[in-house]
Amino acid sequence: MLVVHDQVRLHEDTIEKIRKSLDIVDIVGDYVQLRKQGRNFVGLCPFHSERTPSFSVSPDKQLYHCFGCGAGGNLFTFIMEIEGMSFSEAAQFLADKAKIDLGPSLSKTSAGGDARDQSKKQLSEGMDLLTKFYHYLLATAKFGKSGMNYLNDRGFTKDMIERFQLGYAIDSWDTATSLLERRQVNLGQMEKAGLIGKRGFDNKYFDRFRNRIIFPIFNPRGQTVAFAGRTLGDEKPKYLNTPESSLFHKGKILYGYHLARQSIRKSNQAVLLEGYVDVIRAHQAGVTNSVASMGTSLTEEQAAMLFRAAETIIICYDSDTAGIEASFRAAAMFQESNKIVKIAKMPEGFDPDDYIRKFGGERFKSDVIGASQTLMTFKMDYFRRKRNLVDEGDRLLYIEEVLKEISTLKRAVERDHYLRLLAEEFSISLDALKRQEMQMYKAAKRQEERRDRERPVILNRPDRIAPAYEMAERRLLARMMRSRKVTEHVRDMLGGTFAIELHQALAAYLYAYYEEGNPPDEGLFIQRLEDPGLQQKAVELSMIPMSDQAEEREIEDCIHQVIKHSKAAVIADKEEERKQAEQSGHYQLAAQLVSEIIGIKKQLNAHNAEQE
Repeated sequence: MLVVHDQVRLHEDTIEKIRKSLDIVDIVGDYVQLRKQGRNFVGLCPFHSERTPSFSVSPDKQLYHCFGCGAGGNLFTFIMEIEGMSFSEAAQFLADKAKIDLGPSLSKTSAGGDARDQSKKQLSEGMDLLTKFYHYLLATAKFGKSGMNYLNDRGFTKDMIERFQLGYAIDSWDTATSLLERRQVNLGQMEKAGLIGKRGFDNKYFDRFRNRIIFPIFNPRGQTVAFAGRTLGDEKPKYLNTPESSLFHKGKILYGYHLARQSIRKSNQAVLLEGYVDVIRAHQAGVTNSVASMGTSLTEEQAAMLFRAAETIIICYDSDTAGIEASFRAAAMFQESNKIVKIAKMPEGFDPDDYIRKFGGERFKSDVIGASQTLMTFKMDYFRRKRNLVDEGDRLLYIEEVLKEISTLKRAVERDHYLRLLAEEFSISLDALKRQEMQMYKAAKRQEERRDRERPVILNRPDRIAPAYEMAERRLLARMMRSRKVTEHVRDMLGGTFAIELHQALAAYLYAYYEEGNPPDEGLFIQRLEDPGLQQKAVELSMIPMSDQAEEREIEDCIHQVIKHSKAAVIADKEEERKQAEQSGHYQLAAQLVSEIIGIKKQLNAHNAEQE
């Protein structure tokens, strides 16, 4: 949801110019894999976990809406939510893309921005400065000779060193610290982010990275958010990493994603590796759609990034036991999706870096990535490793494990294929395997149904059928956002007579919006709303599918439903008042209320007759 309390600091004309200069499909498409469906584009929602697409982007309205979680808004909203930016940061980000100079309006925003935004901005600038500085040291023979020799010995090309902005921290206690001090960077802030250290005995700052190759870690926008430093020798620790900070959340970053994004989109395929060096080496070999989970177990957030980006995910972890286990866990995260998941099997004793250095990039592409196993084949191999198939008991347990996995496959052709493989390998009747697999499938189904029954009933479910008056109010407001004429008619007929408070507020804003002489532009109207709840509701209503032109009968029917509900509510209130009056002995008041109720009912009947 869009928080726009600071947008007043930017001139409305500037905001509108940015909004009209960019296409929301292009902006969202950098984060979500979209496919055309009718007039809109659909994809997996980036704001909640889902397996089937419920996220819709309208190029006509320049709006997005998720029918699953309710998230919605425009360009500014999307960037604020997905990048965790304030409005002014999002405006600057989008202005840069549109090549629009925000000029003095931005400086005002920055000067008055909150302390947290300023702190993040200063930290980002400090990291950018150090990225350039370490890279300069590596590229300069006087300082970077030992670092460059190490990279040359490891086979890193100049192009890859440039592409990934690799650097070198010289063996000094204060080189980086002195630079930061000269540039008036807040050293305390740099120390908290783990970029420099602080001595306990004299409180002086010092360089944390010394005599190490520096791997800058970038966010999806290509901004440095952290560093990893690898020692040139055998010193411990081998890798020294900056901790998490306001800019860096390890579980939300995929190393190399900012460079791989375009290649992933073009090939519709992502290759998932384990570490920094593997990614750099893979890019050097031409596998430019490679990213890494940075040696940690894949997180839900990282998996979601890949989910949204590509149809096929190839997991290529190390060949050791830890790598195989990590592959199995990562594969499980993708299993319930409609994505194609493959496992690239590394020869024993090799990681991607070792393999490419020994056999070359072409063999890596053809014999490892190109020869990726299906997920089911990988699982069969995985279970096999844990069993001694010569032993009858282990053999039966292995067959049972594989049958359980086969029973989860969605396509009948796949199930049949793997059942035949199992039958051939162990000389077992195919019919017997099919019967047992079906029993497992039915048992799993019963267990799932039992869980569903035991789940607590959730009231006010989002898929409830709304009453007629609510649907009428929704359609009226959707039409009003598209038409000044409809708005004026509704204002004359209903004014503020909307039963739902959010609808009342939206109607009031629409009356004021058109009074100011604004055109019927849903995107512009939504941009002017400052309340997040109103914005989200307006986007939701704007995305209701309806014909381009409103028919008079449709509008009158909706108005009738609203009036009918309004009068029925008044009658109900007066009936309650009448009962209380009679119980209290105020018979004259009760008689007056009866008269009023009769009058309202006559009005309602007359209105009903008109509609017929």
